[in-house]
Amino acid sequence: MMKPIIVRGGGDLATGTIYRLSKSGYLVIVLESQKPSAIRRQVSFCQAVYEGIMEVEGMACTKVESIEKALETVEPGKPVLLVDEEAHCLKKYHPQILIDGILAKKNLGTRREMADLTIALGPGFEAGKEVDYVIETKRGHYLGRIIEKGFAIPNTGVPGIIGGYGKERVIHAPCRGIFHQHHEIGDWVEAGESIGWIESEIGIVEVRTEISGVVRGIIQDGYEVTEHFKTADVDPRKESREYCPLISDKAKCIAGSVLELVCAYEKGMLK
Repeated sequence: MMKPIIVRGGGDLATGTIYRLSKSGYLVIVLESQKPSAIRRQVSFCQAVYEGIMEVEGMACTKVESIEKALETVEPGKPVLLVDEEAHCLKKYHPQILIDGILAKKNLGTRREMADLTIALGPGFEAGKEVDYVIETKRGHYLGRIIEKGFAIPNTGVPGIIGGYGKERVIHAPCRGIFHQHHEIGDWVEAGESIGWIESEIGIVEVRTEISGVVRGIIQDGYEVTEHFKTADVDPRKESREYCPLISDKAKCIAGSVLELVCAYEKGMLK
């Protein structure tokens, strides 16, 4: 049986990959930071950092305290999470496959020698040099394409269009401080309404949405944010409420490409 796969990052896109691999019978160990900043928290296994266990579409990911415990308890369909942002556990465990799903738009330390096969999601990595393969994460015709040489499309900083809105649907912190939420994921908000507030040096600062819609994602209550930090995402489509607890089409597409590489590796088909 193949050794457990390491996935760095447990946000919503990485969770799609973790879920698909686990459903396919692979063992998956997730490495996360001490304070994950995912906003689509209902579909992010990184929430296990805060809650001890996180369930997404019927699959539970459990937090463990050591790589030894992770290797002992991980099972097919039951991924485990370890707080290890710097991947120190790789000094004790050398995986066959490592996937960088941090989605930081830059390489935060993943190197080709960390595993026999290294895969990175999104921009910031050079396939064939820093990692073996890169998966395109930008929406459009190239989404999910496997890149053997070169880079994914650079980050534009402009969110994809949903319901006719792009940058307007993403809410950023107006100042530095501690974020507290007024609304939960799935709530309907009106344009100009406060979705939360920041406890800052200058007092209470409200965080407002530009458009009306469903709160698709919102950062963990009590999270310390910096100015312009992404805090929430509003989807203008009324029907999107039912999508909030479901892995996105984008995440599933990316996951399919990762699974393709993993299966090809297992069968000895990769160069």
